[in-house]
Amino acid sequence: MIKRLFKSTFLFVLISFLSCGNTNNKPKKAEAFNAENTQEDVQTSEDIVVGANRTEEYLPLLKKKSVGIVGNQSSLIKNKNGTYTHLVDSLTSLGVNVKKVFAPEHGFRGDADAGEAVQDGKDPKTGLPVVSLYGNNKKPSAEQLKGIDVLIFDLQDVGTRFYTYISSLHYIMEAAAENKLQLLVLDRPNPNGNYIDGPVLENEYQSFVGMHPIPVVHGMTMGEYAKMINGEGWLKDSKKADLTIIEMKNYDHSKAYSLPVKPSPNLPNDQAIQLYPSLCFFEGTNVNAGRGTSKQFQVYASPFLDKSIYDFSYTPQSMPGAKSPKHLGKICYGEDLSQINVPEKINLEWLIKAYQNTSDKGQFFNSFFTKLAGTKKLQQQIESGLSAEEIRKSWKPGLEDFQKTRKKYSIYR
Repeated sequence: MIKRLFKSTFLFVLISFLSCGNTNNKPKKAEAFNAENTQEDVQTSEDIVVGANRTEEYLPLLKKKSVGIVGNQSSLIKNKNGTYTHLVDSLTSLGVNVKKVFAPEHGFRGDADAGEAVQDGKDPKTGLPVVSLYGNNKKPSAEQLKGIDVLIFDLQDVGTRFYTYISSLHYIMEAAAENKLQLLVLDRPNPNGNYIDGPVLENEYQSFVGMHPIPVVHGMTMGEYAKMINGEGWLKDSKKADLTIIEMKNYDHSKAYSLPVKPSPNLPNDQAIQLYPSLCFFEGTNVNAGRGTSKQFQVYASPFLDKSIYDFSYTPQSMPGAKSPKHLGKICYGEDLSQINVPEKINLEWLIKAYQNTSDKGQFFNSFFTKLAGTKKLQQQIESGLSAEEIRKSWKPGLEDFQKTRKKYSIYR
């Protein structure tokens, strides 16, 4: 079957069927997706060809190889007729020897809560073993990688340091280096890739939501970030992964891009993804950021905020992807941001306003806030009454230094 797959005539037909896009480089505003969109009716930037669709580049690298795939519900190939096929389903149907699937936070099909333990198991559609890369098993073991020659990494990132798929990338690169495996990263657009912003992580605050000295909004694709991990010697013992980036076509960081599916359960649309860099800080406070509602990361509220100032309210409910949301069943007061034009920067005004108007400032922050910020300074600055602009000025030196490092690994303008 493998031999038949790589015959030139069959490969030509395959590429013609799976490839998408055109040569028009003019930026195109993407249309928003939402939780009700099906894979068939979603529209994305038609001229961008993601790495997974560049089958002519990576199929020859899989010939006569045993393959492991790091993927989830976002690992999609766009067909010529506009529908989507999952990368795992596509490769197995074509006879590629896929041996195992590795799934990050939220699981292989992307329906687990944030932080929820996801068990190993089998994919019901393909029967392939699925290994969870979350909790105590963030890096595949040598035993789990036994018999695999090539790892494919294909996850949709949203461009923030605390979105854990880039941490999974680090551990996959480390496992590939330690076990002498080839690693292919199928690159995808960064929907927040047109700017960099936020405090740069200080090394003493490293965690799974912040592993390296990069700002909150890093402005890189997965492929560019993988190059940075290798180039900066961030892997254990400064090892280097045998890395191949399957680059996109017709992409640059200024282009709007609408994702074909939710990258995780609580990022249901473009508005949520664009607000996420700002509203995720509320995860380190006693404020609910929309979990347990239909407007995840588009609203924020708390029972402790002053209802004479905040005229918007909601009551978080248990629902798929948020089984036990913060303040479950309690009425919360706050703001609805679902219709605003999101600025291309982190907005601290909402966080500062909430701190200033909570009933007990001593209970506002929790220990997770420092992990998200990557520094203790942000909490201290807010508590001391600094304005958003004063805080932003303190980020400038770190962002300028990071920009110099980032340029060394840039793939797209």
